[in-house]
Amino acid sequence: MVTMTHSATEKVQDFIQEHGVDDDVGLRVAVLPGGCSGFQYGLNIEDAPEDDDEVLEMNGVRLFVDPFSAQYLDGVQIDYVSSMMGQGFTFSNPNASGGCGCGSSFTA
Repeated sequence: MVTMTHSATEKVQDFIQEHGVDDDVGLRVAVLPGGCSGFQYGLNIEDAPEDDDEVLEMNGVRLFVDPFSAQYLDGVQIDYVSSMMGQGFTFSNPNASGGCGCGSSFTA
C-alpha cells in the first residue's frame, strides 16, 4: 500500500482548498511508462475514481490508484520536501531496482 507523509497530505489539502475543488475529489497516484529509467510517477487531482481504482484515505486525502500502478506502488512513501534546492513531492520506493538522478523515474 502507498502511504503519504503528513507534509504531503497537507500540501494536497492546501491545493484543493486554494482551487475551490469539491471535497469528494482525490489524488490520482499513478505509475506511467516513460522517464529516463522506464517508469515515472504521476500525481493529478481528479473528481472521482475510476470503476477499477483502489481508493485509499490518508490523513483526509483520498488516493485513487489504478490496478497497473498498484503493483509498482506497494510500500511507496510520498513526501513533500522544501529545501534550498527547491520543493516538491518525492517518492521513496523500496521496490525500485534503479533510478535516475532526477528522482522522478525508476526501474522495477
